[in-house]
Amino acid sequence: MSYIEEIARIGRDANPFFRLMGIDVGNYGNGRAELFMNVRPDMHNGVGWLQGGLYTALCDEAMALALFSILDEGVAIATISECTSFLQGARSGRIRAEAEVVKRGRSVAFMRGQISSEEGSTLAESTASFAIFQPMKTA
Repeated sequence: MSYIEEIARIGRDANPFFRLMGIDVGNYGNGRAELFMNVRPDMHNGVGWLQGGLYTALCDEAMALALFSILDEGVAIATISECTSFLQGARSGRIRAEAEVVKRGRSVAFMRGQISSEEGSTLAESTASFAIFQPMKTA
């Protein structure tokens, strides 16, 4: 069963990171995806803000889900590079990651993601490129 089929069937339980972080799957398909996560105190850095790497990780997962939504079964992906700009901190609340495929080639896809607060403020923006690996042909 493909990752997308597993997400449709069992939601967050298809991804161990989603379970660990309490990430909920929103809408996805046609090269777009959204994920949600509640900010918890155990996710804070030493000065009480959501640790910035979690913005990047949540965006990365949303971008991967968006890309998987347009790929054939058996195709694998890996993040090649990712750049995140941190615009505003969060201490609590529910944050949302939105992602979309900007351009997909045969072996590389370019992605865009954004994290926003419940109130709609943009907290972070990410861009990434993903390698696309076609399934191995068997003889």
